[in-house]
Amino acid sequence: MAWLEKSRRGLGMLLVLAAMSATLAHASATLLLEEPYGKLGFFTATGHAAVYLSDVCAETPLVLRPCKAGELGVVISRYDGVSGYDWIAIPLIPYLYAVEKTEDIPLFVDPKTVSFLRDQYRRKHLETVAADLPTGETPGGNWYELVGSAYDRASYAFEIETTHKQDLALIRHLNAEPNVSHFRTVSHNCADFAKDVINFYYPKALHRSVVADVGITTPKQMAKTLVKFSARHPELEFSHYVIPQVPGSAARSSAVHGVVESFFKSKKYIVPSAVVSPIFAGCVVAVYVGTDATSRFDPARQSLVYNAGRDLEAPVGTEDRRSYQIELNHMVAADDLETTTHLEKTLERIMSNAAPGFDSAGHPVVRMQIGDEVVNVGLTQSNLLAAKSSRQVAQEILEARLQQELKRGNPPKVSESDVEQDWKLLEKTLNTTTDQIADQNVKPLPAATQARWNRGSNQP
Repeated sequence: MAWLEKSRRGLGMLLVLAAMSATLAHASATLLLEEPYGKLGFFTATGHAAVYLSDVCAETPLVLRPCKAGELGVVISRYDGVSGYDWIAIPLIPYLYAVEKTEDIPLFVDPKTVSFLRDQYRRKHLETVAADLPTGETPGGNWYELVGSAYDRASYAFEIETTHKQDLALIRHLNAEPNVSHFRTVSHNCADFAKDVINFYYPKALHRSVVADVGITTPKQMAKTLVKFSARHPELEFSHYVIPQVPGSAARSSAVHGVVESFFKSKKYIVPSAVVSPIFAGCVVAVYVGTDATSRFDPARQSLVYNAGRDLEAPVGTEDRRSYQIELNHMVAADDLETTTHLEKTLERIMSNAAPGFDSAGHPVVRMQIGDEVVNVGLTQSNLLAAKSSRQVAQEILEARLQQELKRGNPPKVSESDVEQDWKLLEKTLNTTTDQIADQNVKPLPAATQARWNRGSNQP
């Protein structure tokens, strides 16, 4: 029987080693290429760069440690104007969605809800880097970029395999170095930090372009060089996916460009330049057409779609997207909502009269007065259909979400599973919707109730 016992021990050791190997195989460093948005997107289209480390976690936003079982790692990046720190580490889900659990990710947001979720997370976890004002109010500054990135923009992720040993070395390195900001747009920006982190794992993997970006390190150039590096090293596991912008009433983010590409494709720059100095404008065109390989790099090409609740999947096919869109248009027309814009503006008007907060289970909601009743309207898959009296608003949320997911013109940033899931929820609202709620019956909450919910209370 001794041989049997030895066999069992041997088998047990093999299982342990296999489990360790599986864990180590999932260690990775992911370059996040984030699209520009808002005013920054108007003046410069280079976007933002960050690094997601799957096997590195945060003891605090300023101290790194190895991850424990079940933890998802951190996003770490260089930010300008956040208490003088050079980099800050935020867990993945809060970084993307400003909530701590995947089941609390909203299906549709407005700016007021986004601000509320960000501030609630800040008050709980980020007082060391973004403390309350002396009055107890929310501070200004760029701290908001630390949480809820996916509400502002879509991101493209370029993931390359790492080892536990490499992760430990990076943790020791960053924890030992002074964390003091010397941010400079030209030579010490967010893309420079991302380059330094990836190059710590794989020296000289990423580099700037003197021609395409006039020597400035840009997020798009970093992504392009990482793709090239992975092609030269097929032994390293590599994947590429898009993290969609959460549907909402805020403007959608725009395509990311390099420096010369951004100048060439922007009429506000290239047209005046052509008038003032045709020679200079011609040089820009020559650089863009002849040597700017970065401009021809498409981060959306062959990208899978990220969803925090499941594995990566391929984007929805063109024919399936068109079929869903036709069916949804018929449904929206039946509700006397003529266009996508009308639908979104109707929902925006309804939500502007609401107060964001949490329900008794801690899930995000907006609280609004419908007729004579004050109700919670759930914003997540788990609580969207919780109150029968708010089913019509839930229907409008899902219709607006699907309209944005299925919109033509841009590379698809939604999988078929995502669309199917939202469609099933919409069908449930159609089967159980009560009488149509007229816009005039959705009233603003009393000021005292608004203030109480803005502080994070989940009580009426």
